[in-house]
Amino acid sequence: MSVVPAEVLPGGARAVPEPAPRAAELGPPARLWPSLAAVYRAQLSRARVARIPLLFVATFQSVGIAVMMRGVVDSGPEAQSVVAGSSVLVVAYVALNLLSQYFGQLRASGGLDHYATLPVPPAAVVLGAAAAYASFTVPGTLVTALFGCALFGLPLSNLWILVAVIPLAGAALAGLGAACGLLAPRPELATLLGQLGMSAALLLGVLPADRMPEAVRLARDLLPSTYGVEAYARTFGAHPDWAVVLADLGVCAGVGVVSLAVATWAYRRAAVR
Repeated sequence: MSVVPAEVLPGGARAVPEPAPRAAELGPPARLWPSLAAVYRAQLSRARVARIPLLFVATFQSVGIAVMMRGVVDSGPEAQSVVAGSSVLVVAYVALNLLSQYFGQLRASGGLDHYATLPVPPAAVVLGAAAAYASFTVPGTLVTALFGCALFGLPLSNLWILVAVIPLAGAALAGLGAACGLLAPRPELATLLGQLGMSAALLLGVLPADRMPEAVRLARDLLPSTYGVEAYARTFGAHPDWAVVLADLGVCAGVGVVSLAVATWAYRRAAVR
C-alpha cells in the first residue's frame, strides 16, 4: 500500500501558505508632561518624610541671617536687599545644596540605572526632581519674607511677586544643582559644589551690592539667583519699575532653560555609563 501526497492528486487539498511574520509594533513613546507629572509625584512622596526637617533648617537659617543683618542695616535699599536675599536663600539652599547631593548620591549608588529602565524622557526625570525639591521651598520662602518685612518695616503689598520669583529662580538654581551632582565624579565633590553654590548665594545675594568691591559685583552678576533677589527687592519701592522687574525675571527664566538643558544632557551622559 503506497501513500501519495495530497498535493499531487487531482482536486486534492492544497497547502495554505503561511503569512510572513511581522515585527511586533512598539508602543507610542512616553510624552513629556505625563512623565513629568509621574516623576514629580514619585519624588514628592519620597521626600515627604524629610519635609519638616528640610523646611525647618532652610527657614531657620534664612530667618537667622535676617536677624543678624538687622544689627547692621536699618532701612532703605539695603534692608530691601537683605529681605529679598534671605528669602531667595531658602530656594538656593534646596535647589543648589540638596539637589546636587541627591543626584550625586543617585549616580554613585547606581540609582540612575532604575530611571534609565523607565519609559520616561530624560528631561522628565530632571525636571520632576527639580520641581519636587523646589516645592518644599515655598512655605519657608513665604515665612522668611513675612518675617523680614515685619523686622525691617517693609510693605507687604507686592508679596505676590514671589509667585514668579520662586519658580524662575528655583529653575535656574535647580538646573545648576542637578548638573553639579550629575557631572561630579564623586558624591563628596557634588556635596562640596552644592555647598559652595549656596555660600555664594548667601554672600552675594544677602549683602547689599553697594558695599561690595567691583570684582565681587561682577561675580554677583554671574549668579542667577541675583536677578531673582533684584526683582523682589525692586518691588518694595513706592513706584516699582516693572519693566526692570520683568527683565530680571526674564534673565532667571533664560538661565533656567539653559541650566536645565545642561542638566538633562548630564543625565543622559551619566545614565549610559
